[in-house]
Amino acid sequence: MDREQEEMQFLGLFGIYLDSYKIIFNFRRIFSKITLAFILPLSLIFLAHIEVSEFIFSKIIRTEYQRDRFREGSYQYSKLSEHLSSERVAFRLVQFVYFTFFLVFSLLSTSAVIYTVASVYTRRDVTFRKVMSVVPKVWKRLMVTFLCVFLAFIVYNVVFVLTIILWIVSFRHVDFVGLLFLLAIVISYIVGSVYMAVVWELASVVSVLEDIKGFEAMTKSKNLIQGKMWIAVVIFLKLHFTKLGIQILFERIVVDTESSFGVAGRLGIGFLCLLMLFKVFLFGLVIQTVIYFVCKSYHHENIDMSLLSDHLEVYLGEYVPLMAKDVQLEQFDV
Repeated sequence: MDREQEEMQFLGLFGIYLDSYKIIFNFRRIFSKITLAFILPLSLIFLAHIEVSEFIFSKIIRTEYQRDRFREGSYQYSKLSEHLSSERVAFRLVQFVYFTFFLVFSLLSTSAVIYTVASVYTRRDVTFRKVMSVVPKVWKRLMVTFLCVFLAFIVYNVVFVLTIILWIVSFRHVDFVGLLFLLAIVISYIVGSVYMAVVWELASVVSVLEDIKGFEAMTKSKNLIQGKMWIAVVIFLKLHFTKLGIQILFERIVVDTESSFGVAGRLGIGFLCLLMLFKVFLFGLVIQTVIYFVCKSYHHENIDMSLLSDHLEVYLGEYVPLMAKDVQLEQFDV
């Protein structure tokens, strides 16, 4: 890109959007290939999961309703109970398969886009073949960071549940003060969840471009995001509310068989949802990489682009991550 690194710290919301759009537009050929290889399957998995889950869940509800019409212990009740158990197993299996494939394609997409955007900033040629050779090695680092984030979210949710239990025990008779405490707990939980999600997204970039991963990457991400937190949160919320809107549109029109749209209309809306979804996925991944460079510039951590370029090369078939000392070599003056 033609923007000097020290200037990136002044990028606001619109500037980050504009830089991300320029990167995608100027290198649309390679991003199109990345989309077809990783992001399009990711989007298809996401939408197909909604359709299949809704279908199986509706069957479970229907079977439960039919079973409740018979006396417990009767032959019909037993047969429907067995059928209900198999449907619940199928539902859990679908969730497991979805989570596995979604996670794999999500990590592969993230690795490919981050590597490509970093290559753009180092002004070196990047081909889809290079991306495909590097991605299988890079995504393992992302997996370690993801597992650490997943563990952190589990602990966070356990603490939240224990806090709610403590609130129930402490306020047996709910009054105004008790409701205020509950509201404060819920708001704190939501704010903390958003904060952890934003840190996780930046930690993904850190894991790819630096020699750290896991909790260390999360700590580095937490330090980097300081000063640009509000911009990162606003971008995160806008992207995720956009995904939520696409999901609701898909559920209300495509999944709901009682919608007023015909088969052709539902197929058209489904294709539109798929088109919007993979664009949002791609745009979001490019943005989180741009935010990384903006945060580095904001903290005056000058990245030597030639060293970054060297470390992005595939050396004897092995991916060499950027060393932390290379991204914090010097402080530049503003």
